[in-house]
Amino acid sequence: MRTTLLLFLAAGAVGSAFGQMNSPQAELASLREDVRGLLQRVGELQGRVEQLERDNSTLRQRVVATEDSVVTLRQLNDAVSDMNRSIQSAVSASESRVLRQVAQQMETLARQTNAAIESVSRNAASRAQVQTSFTKDYPSNGIPYTVQGGDTLSTIARRFNIPVDDIVNANEIPDRDRLQVGQTLFLPGAR
Repeated sequence: MRTTLLLFLAAGAVGSAFGQMNSPQAELASLREDVRGLLQRVGELQGRVEQLERDNSTLRQRVVATEDSVVTLRQLNDAVSDMNRSIQSAVSASESRVLRQVAQQMETLARQTNAAIESVSRNAASRAQVQTSFTKDYPSNGIPYTVQGGDTLSTIARRFNIPVDDIVNANEIPDRDRLQVGQTLFLPGAR
């Protein structure tokens, strides 16, 4: 169709040029030269159009090939959303696991604490009562004694052959199980 249009234009140009010439042979030669120039130009244009069509076809093939490898913004957003959901799921699972471990450790510590409290309360119940009142019913004569490592009221009383209650009352010792090394006691009735 383009070729026909170009030939039509060429013919019109030849016709106008034909009307201006003087001799028919010169006009015919000039007309032939114009037609040959136009045909050459049309051939060049056809070659150029064919090259453009080939280039266009190549570009279309490239576009089709790259459409498969090009990622759209929507596809990227969907992939990021999926990744975020996976991460949140993993974090939630990890948090649940950690919370379960902490709960188990707290239960273990609570059991150990309760056992320790029960042990302390049992020991407190089995300990001798703290004495808060003392009598003056003991001999007034006696000797001083400095408590040594390993001493108890019982061992001191046996060594000096005196009653434990006399030592407790004379020294107003509230807890019979607590003697301090270096503490000085009055031993009533001891010689």
